[in-house]
Amino acid sequence: MKSKLPNIGFIGAGTVATSLACALHGKGYPVVAVASRTYASAQKLAEFIPCCQPYTDKQRVIDDADIIFITTPDDVITQVAGELRWQAGKSAVHCSGADTSKLLQKAASDGAVIGVFHPLQTFAGAEQAKNSLAGITFSIEATEPLLTILKKMATMLGGRCMVLKPEDRALYHASAVMVSNYLVTLVKLSTDLWADFGLSREDAVRALSPLIKGTVNNIETVGLPACLTGPISRGDIGTVKKHLSDLEKNHNDVLRAYRELGLKTIPIALEKGRIDSRKAGEIEAALSTFKH
Repeated sequence: MKSKLPNIGFIGAGTVATSLACALHGKGYPVVAVASRTYASAQKLAEFIPCCQPYTDKQRVIDDADIIFITTPDDVITQVAGELRWQAGKSAVHCSGADTSKLLQKAASDGAVIGVFHPLQTFAGAEQAKNSLAGITFSIEATEPLLTILKKMATMLGGRCMVLKPEDRALYHASAVMVSNYLVTLVKLSTDLWADFGLSREDAVRALSPLIKGTVNNIETVGLPACLTGPISRGDIGTVKKHLSDLEKNHNDVLRAYRELGLKTIPIALEKGRIDSRKAGEIEAALSTFKH
């Protein structure tokens, strides 16, 4: 006999809530309630899910649901949890990547079980978010019996799960920020250069997107360090110097990033085995001391 799935509620109706709520509903979880600062926001999420009741009163979500996801901005999770009345038999879960379950201490003091369920994915908009969970990793922090419940939830969503200690969460989230948010920054710096030869950012993004996707595919299929390509990987110091020369003329902000990232790329190239320590030293010297 199958065990009954717990009733799910959300406090906060943004893109993460929309993605999780729709995905959980699709896997048979009863998503019964959502609350937000405005009724319109709660109603917008509830429209995706039959029998999901929208509220502005957050306490009503706790009354209706067994597991309550707090999907507000990270800075107000503690405040939101602290304003509510919790009780034994309820579970309070937040979805912050960097923060521990201690943000939910008020819920724990009231007798609820607390945990963290962070989807390692980027959510730029509600429509994209609804279909962005399959195959991702969820980082979980919880004690039993909630730990087993959240592991099952990750598996039913088609994802993988990893259990993190509280002290590991900040470094884990920093790594996610570097590959996701700072990739956007790299694309911004790269596309800025295209204006020098008369092309727009839209042109640049269109041209560079297949390269970005190809690189990600190589990381997944070939792995580190073998997936590294480009002039540092080949030991092509002449090309590196050309880059440095042109960047120094009009793009000192990009030059600084290029140099720093280049220096961090040298050890990867060495590990790949295409360059030796002598060539690595030459590239390092060029990146460190280049003068036009």
